[in-house]
Amino acid sequence: MLTKNTFGVDLGTSAVKIYSLRKNRLLVEKNMIAVRNGHQVIAAGNDAFEMYEKTPPEIVVDSPVADGRIADVDEVGMLLRLLLQRTDPHMNSSPAICFSVPVNMSGLEKRAYYAACGAGGLRSQRTFMADRPICDAISLGIPILRTRGSMILNMGAQSTSVSVIASGQVIISSSVACGGQQLDEAVLGAVRRERGLMIGAKTAGNLKAVLATFYMSGTPESRKVVGMDALSGLPREEEIPSGLVSEAVETCVRKGAEEIRTLIERMPPQVSKNLMDEGIYLTGGTSRIPGIDQYLSRILECRINLSGNYEYSTVRGLEEIIKHKEYQKWTYSMKDGK
Repeated sequence: MLTKNTFGVDLGTSAVKIYSLRKNRLLVEKNMIAVRNGHQVIAAGNDAFEMYEKTPPEIVVDSPVADGRIADVDEVGMLLRLLLQRTDPHMNSSPAICFSVPVNMSGLEKRAYYAACGAGGLRSQRTFMADRPICDAISLGIPILRTRGSMILNMGAQSTSVSVIASGQVIISSSVACGGQQLDEAVLGAVRRERGLMIGAKTAGNLKAVLATFYMSGTPESRKVVGMDALSGLPREEEIPSGLVSEAVETCVRKGAEEIRTLIERMPPQVSKNLMDEGIYLTGGTSRIPGIDQYLSRILECRINLSGNYEYSTVRGLEEIIKHKEYQKWTYSMKDGK
């Protein structure tokens, strides 16, 4: 597996993160592709994201990945080829690719990764996989073979994955519908209800990024946005306070945290005890919201260990797997029958 032409790829719903071994470089681009008339690619990655919500009917801009799983094999193949070339312009036509993947995929879902590596101009014959919780655990420094039960919460774009690792394997894997997109929708709905203003998903995401917080502040912030008046349908500018955004985000996160707490209560006693002793590991892009670790700690009644890698946790784990042979035991391929 280890050749200079090896890439680690984390195909997230919101972003694609690619690590090149030869270049020792990490590329992060939006997981979006712009296609004209169903077949002509006109933009990919961040360039496609800039076109989102601004295109004519014949151009479709979307993500070919849904909830961390491949939704359109051909579009993923085209997107991968373009982004791999941006990562390393001198790569050959048949690179080795190691994907981070969800746990407990069906055979059909696994084959989609192999099919994508042969689509869109790619001709990769060496395709490997590593479970995302294992990648996260490696980047978090969890002793995978020795742990008796380490829980990782990865708050991604469409959901929060809840995983428990013990004795070198993922023993529990579940998903809670609480991710960046749900928070964006909560902000969008709150602005419409409280201010009578209809805004786009991209605007809602920007408001969340700059205003959402779980810290109480003496000087509340605000941002001006332009949207469509819900009654007149005319463009209107409105100042949105941080309190409105934070309350919408808090309501959504609280629901997700209560589901996670129920999962913890149903775990075997020996695993629950280890979680209480060790704390829960928190990572993913949504974990960047200030104060979310303390908030979750109060609801889950457990210490939260916040990763400094945030959304880069999984791809940093892939980087370690590619660089170090001792971690490659946790990779597999279709030939392994997994």
